[in-house]
Amino acid sequence: MTGRLPLIAADVFDAQRRLQGIAAITPALSHPELDDSAGRSVVVKVEALQRAGSFKFRGAYNALAVLDPVARRRGVVGASSGNHAQALALAGQLLGVPVTVVVPHDAPKGKIDGARTYGARIVTYHRERDDRDQVTAALADEHGYAVVPSANSPHVMAGAGTVALELLCQVPHLTAVLVPVGGGGLAAGTAVAAKHVNPRIRIIGVEPEAGADTAMSLRTGTLAELPSVPDTIADGLRHTSPAPLPWEINRVMLDDIVTVTDTQVIRAMATAFQHLKVVAEPSGAVALAALERLDLDPGAVGVVISGGSVGIGSFHRFMTDLPNQKESDRV
Repeated sequence: MTGRLPLIAADVFDAQRRLQGIAAITPALSHPELDDSAGRSVVVKVEALQRAGSFKFRGAYNALAVLDPVARRRGVVGASSGNHAQALALAGQLLGVPVTVVVPHDAPKGKIDGARTYGARIVTYHRERDDRDQVTAALADEHGYAVVPSANSPHVMAGAGTVALELLCQVPHLTAVLVPVGGGGLAAGTAVAAKHVNPRIRIIGVEPEAGADTAMSLRTGTLAELPSVPDTIADGLRHTSPAPLPWEINRVMLDDIVTVTDTQVIRAMATAFQHLKVVAEPSGAVALAALERLDLDPGAVGVVISGGSVGIGSFHRFMTDLPNQKESDRV
């Protein structure tokens, strides 16, 4: 690929300045059990403790903060499986920007309620019947809203990249970082930011086995599309195709991508709860689930738990099912 990538390190540093004093500085945690099981030092960046419950707040706030006054008054619209909806709603509340979010009809109730609590207008669509981008575009045209994508935006990716800047400030000696991949914005922002700080660091994306659209795209070298919406408990990663702008970055900057089963994700959620006292949603736990599957060079590895928006009922069901999982599937 030639030409300028849609995101550079300077964009991430700009986002970091906008987010200073606004976004939470989330903890980087460790535990001897994680180190022993992985055979190396493991540091977990807990974006589950970010405002609105996930890393998405960083990108949403950064995108709204750069809007001109006219766009702010008209408002914004964004499509989301739930976390971007909550993040956009909170960012809009803080900045005085009206927010409409387009969410699937089967999105977790807690995520929809969260967005509504922050003041967002909720519009639902059906994953199998409707095109969410068409629904979003129609609302933007009708009301004059600015569209704020969950991943396919340089400002959103820049905000996501501040996770990596913060992590490498907390733990400068990392040799690799594992990140969940859905639309690809977090992975892209992480790669740009982390490789600017340390060009030798490895960035490894992790997807659910049933929703490996980025893995497929990297294998083929082209933007691939899955034939149907992935069937996985990782509801935030049920993408059928990578977002185009993150893909431009990830295709050249990701060092590897691996996939994990739903069973492995549940076990990672249990690990995070037991050893770190952190509640991770399935989408947020995929990178932790991949930890033992990787053959990494010696050195400390960072793992991003990207979100914690899981209801107590769902979390209880996942943990109740855990003893019944096959030993061969365990992390």
